[in-house]
Amino acid sequence: MAPEQARSGEPATPVGEMRAGDHLCLAYVNHEERHAVLTAFLNDGLRAGHALVYLVDAEPAGAAEGRLRDGFGVALGDGRLVVLPTAEADLDAVIESALARGHPGVRVTAEASPALRGWPGSERFTVFEDAVHRAVTRPGRPAMALCQYDRRWFAGGHLREVEDHHGGRAGADAVFDDGVLTIVPLFAPPGLRLSGAIDESTLPALVEALRDFDDAAHLCLDLSGLDFCDLDGLRALIRANQTSTVLDRQVILRSMPGCMELMLRASGWDTAPGIVAEAAV
Repeated sequence: MAPEQARSGEPATPVGEMRAGDHLCLAYVNHEERHAVLTAFLNDGLRAGHALVYLVDAEPAGAAEGRLRDGFGVALGDGRLVVLPTAEADLDAVIESALARGHPGVRVTAEASPALRGWPGSERFTVFEDAVHRAVTRPGRPAMALCQYDRRWFAGGHLREVEDHHGGRAGADAVFDDGVLTIVPLFAPPGLRLSGAIDESTLPALVEALRDFDDAAHLCLDLSGLDFCDLDGLRALIRANQTSTVLDRQVILRSMPGCMELMLRASGWDTAPGIVAEAAV
């Protein structure tokens, strides 16, 4: 089993904060989450001048390369992307070849097809993940890896096995973070996780982030990480429903701190149409 194992329940590392030597897993819940994280991982690499190695199990390499260009909007064209079948990839050789061509780093990402690679707990699965781990954590080697898993295929025990063979989990980057308020996208259900403080300085960023969900059927706002929210901030959360053109939409205020719940009731906004308040557990 790989060293520096992940511990189930630990917060995900924003993909933009991945560094050389990282071997993380992306256990995505839907296409939108996978798209957001993978696009950031690849385009961050391109901006840094890194070589990109994409491993596929279930389709020809050429088809995967076309899908990356057309479906993920990854800016390619200079030969820095190598798409290989997992079974044919000698990662050590591929990484060393890229570094020999002058790239300052190498980013590896692998799609998981359990039927071909083996289910978590099987020998084939362990052999593959341990090989990836050794390849990117070799001392002095500027490489990192992101392994993609559709979490809908795995029961809880299998998902823990996936995480235990990685140094942690990768997640989406924040859409806003000024050190006072952090706004991170949610994907199932769609929405935002808010951490820190909503005040006069951070209110414009919150309003802008909420505007991106005007057309969403429903909106979930995870407030469990909030330390402070003023009245104007709470008003903005309530108005997220009023500005939408979607009929019968619900805005879910999840895990509200007690002080916010009291403020919601005192203002009378707890009866606003479409607002569902969930107290912190």
